[in-house]
Amino acid sequence: MREYADRDLPDDVVRRILEAGRLAGSAVNRQPWRFLAVRDRDLLDRLADTVYASDNLRGAKLAVAIVVSDSPGFDCGRAAQNMMLAAWNEGVGSCPNGMPEPQRAAEVLDLQDGERPLNILSFGYPAKPRDPEARSPEEWVAGANRKPFDEVVELR
Repeated sequence: MREYADRDLPDDVVRRILEAGRLAGSAVNRQPWRFLAVRDRDLLDRLADTVYASDNLRGAKLAVAIVVSDSPGFDCGRAAQNMMLAAWNEGVGSCPNGMPEPQRAAEVLDLQDGERPLNILSFGYPAKPRDPEARSPEEWVAGANRKPFDEVVELR
């Protein structure tokens, strides 16, 4: 989701989203992440200049920078997915945002030496109402812009 309504996220909803990330599974329980939750409008605007699709952050009510120092990212992907699913459960949309120059984002976020932002998630209530039950699961799958099942999955 890339367009958000001009409606603030309640603190308890933000907390549930962040808790979902914090509680994500982690290999050997390392928890190699730090989450920077950004709600400050000025900081969101400056951070928007560091991602590929700046409007995702300019319209968001919350951004979460997933920060690591030495993680290859798999566990962080799990944390991101947990946050995005928890948000959807609350009626909140989200979008992962990659960065062409992560160092610029690190500077905006004032990260410590050795830390880098792995991804920046944007969150907000959808600008247009969404009804996931408007289509059957089969209709959602048929409309997905994905490689065919047999090209991706090999059953042995």
